[in-house]
Amino acid sequence: MNYLDAVLLGIIEGITEFLPVSSTGHLILAGSILNIPSTEFLKSFEIIIQLGAILAVLFLYGKVLLKNFELIKKVMVAFIPTAIIGLSFYKIIKTYLLGNNMVVILSLFIGGIIILIFDKWERKNPIEVNSLEKVLNISYKQAFWVGVFQAISVIPGVSRSAATIIGGRMLGVSRIQIVEFSFLLAIPTMAAASGLDILKNYEIILSGNVGMLIVGFVTSFIVAIFAIKTFLEFVKKHSFVVFGWYRIVLSIIITLYFLS
Repeated sequence: MNYLDAVLLGIIEGITEFLPVSSTGHLILAGSILNIPSTEFLKSFEIIIQLGAILAVLFLYGKVLLKNFELIKKVMVAFIPTAIIGLSFYKIIKTYLLGNNMVVILSLFIGGIIILIFDKWERKNPIEVNSLEKVLNISYKQAFWVGVFQAISVIPGVSRSAATIIGGRMLGVSRIQIVEFSFLLAIPTMAAASGLDILKNYEIILSGNVGMLIVGFVTSFIVAIFAIKTFLEFVKKHSFVVFGWYRIVLSIIITLYFLS
């Protein structure tokens, strides 16, 4: 792994973290295509640079969170299911799922089909465009179940964003509400995932190239700021169907690539 790899992975993370396409899945596949050895350092790198993207959320939404303690409580309620499942299956996830191309490819393909089905369902429901302040209208019950949906994304390739958005819409939350709530829910989720990995693997991280980690972190932060703004504008005018087809086509292309 070199600094160019770190920049490329940072760009991929920044773009895909908040899109319903799975940033973890993209990082794993990109690592394989770039022929980066699937070491414990790389696995930690892929988890920790997500903090850069999360920092972008704090940069954009920090003031709103500080003014709305009620919203913070709802985000934490949604975080609970993921925290329980993430801690319970941490070893399994890190050992058998992260770095597993087959799991990612299948998750991307199946997730793409689910998004296409979801798009047909959503077309039958009015699309509401609300401001961030309306996120406060999400109930604690809805927040908790959104967290349950998010927990599914511990499987690489599922996509945390896709799971929370689809789950939220099925629970009756409007598109802009659930997209922005998904952004905010990423803060404790990815902060906890990165913190846990640093705590358990700090020796591996320090023995690797910390400079590359910093480069990936900063790159993902800068790119994520633009990605968040662009995605919000996109969902106001378009459906998620493009992401469904993208996932399906990508999974097929990657499969053919590995077979060749």
